[in-house]
Amino acid sequence: MELVSRRDPHLREVVWFAACCRALTLLLQARCLLDFSPLFFFQALFNLLIPDHAADAFHPPRLSEPGLWDLLLERLLGGLSRWDAEHFLFIAERGYLYEHNCAFFPLYPLSVRAAAEGALWPLQRLLRLRSRLLLSAVLLNSLFSVLAAAALYKLGCVVLQCRRVAFLAAVLFSVSPANVFMTAAYSESMFAFLAFSAMWQLEKGQSWLSGLLFSLASGVRANGLINAGFFLYSRGKCFALQLQVGSGSVRKLPPLWEQLLSVASSAVLMCAGIFLPFALFQYYAYVRFCGPGTGLEQAVPKPLLQLALDKGYRLAAMDGVKPPWCSQRFPVVYSYIQDAYWNVGFLRYFELRQIPNFLLALPVTLLGSWAAWTYIIANPRHCVTLGLERRKSEEEGKQRAGFCCPAVFVYVVHATVLLAFGFFCMHVQVLTRFLGSSSPVLYWFSAHLLQEYEPLLWSEGTGNQTAAPRSEKSLLGKSPGSCGKGTSENPIVRLLLNRRFITPLGKCVLGFFLSYWLLGLILHCNFLPWT
Repeated sequence: MELVSRRDPHLREVVWFAACCRALTLLLQARCLLDFSPLFFFQALFNLLIPDHAADAFHPPRLSEPGLWDLLLERLLGGLSRWDAEHFLFIAERGYLYEHNCAFFPLYPLSVRAAAEGALWPLQRLLRLRSRLLLSAVLLNSLFSVLAAAALYKLGCVVLQCRRVAFLAAVLFSVSPANVFMTAAYSESMFAFLAFSAMWQLEKGQSWLSGLLFSLASGVRANGLINAGFFLYSRGKCFALQLQVGSGSVRKLPPLWEQLLSVASSAVLMCAGIFLPFALFQYYAYVRFCGPGTGLEQAVPKPLLQLALDKGYRLAAMDGVKPPWCSQRFPVVYSYIQDAYWNVGFLRYFELRQIPNFLLALPVTLLGSWAAWTYIIANPRHCVTLGLERRKSEEEGKQRAGFCCPAVFVYVVHATVLLAFGFFCMHVQVLTRFLGSSSPVLYWFSAHLLQEYEPLLWSEGTGNQTAAPRSEKSLLGKSPGSCGKGTSENPIVRLLLNRRFITPLGKCVLGFFLSYWLLGLILHCNFLPWT
């Protein structure tokens, strides 16, 4: 991917703004800043008013004494090693020692370990391994989040056929409500980069490269398996549209059975490639935890053995007793862990005491539902026919651009499936990062709302306006539905500089993105329930 293109100033602005947002996130979460920093007072106030919460979460003991540089790094970046980040860093350091570690897929911790042992190898005399792992995780995630923003912009240009909306969506991704997870030692940034890049390559017709990226994504997060639907839909749509070609073109097409065989074989191969990392990881877990005892517990340090006894964690081949999932017909450790350790299942989270978590997920739930409803209302026939009907506008090359264009259909279906599954079957508080790192629809629809209903974005000013537009004519320099190239000026910066004149809808959208960014930093970095 050519990140900095002289021909596309929008892409340069996306990359620059994403990098600045990552730097600002690191600066805001740091617990120890230089005295001259104006943010020091606010950070000290946050740490005073909101001390670290004593959460009952996975927190393995540190087996080596930290040095001076380790302590400094912990003060600077320790807030990014909370909650699930502890699992990823522990796996990167010691492998899949405990059974419940297998809920976290291996590609991300492997990448973190490779970076720590490779790029950060010169720091081994200054930093212990765990500190180098944390530093490499933060650096990798910062890089992946910038690359994901660029990939989202490229994907939006191809799918939406509207550079203005694609640009605004990519900029919104940089201030995502799941921002803290894009920087912390979580796998969201890596997954977003791989998923968005794979979608972009598929739209360009690069099926095999797209399949490789989708396969890598399924080695990062389990919901990467759902991405197989993009291949199935792409192949099915091509086959359906070929059956509807005019009679003059029939002779140019191969026989029906050849078309069907080609579509089926390519779909099966691609889906097998996407499912392969998941299957290999489940096999690895079966061999490790269901195979014959290897005396592994004798090589485990005593503090980690004691942690397993205190918390009830299961070690590989512990006492020769196999876990119950080993005797299942399909021994899948991932589904067992979700069920036994975290009580994940259909409607299991629907309890009165979980109302605060449902309120936390309410904004993204409303936004995702509104996006699906808007698309259905705008394209009822297209949705009923699943986009498999050849339309005259397609033959004439006159398709609608923007969020409501026909090409967005499969992405809306994908986002709606993720939203419904997350709301009814998962711990609902993870819905924001779950959807924000997996689907472009959250950003496309938010950009669509701002572009359609925010007059400040209709004009084509070249500079940052700090006052209200002088006339209605200058305000409406571009119609809301226009999809011209537009200016490369950052629309988010423009709205913030003119915040007094933003519409209530614009304030709600930006308020959701920015407030969740700030709240996530304050709560998550202090081990409070923001997961």
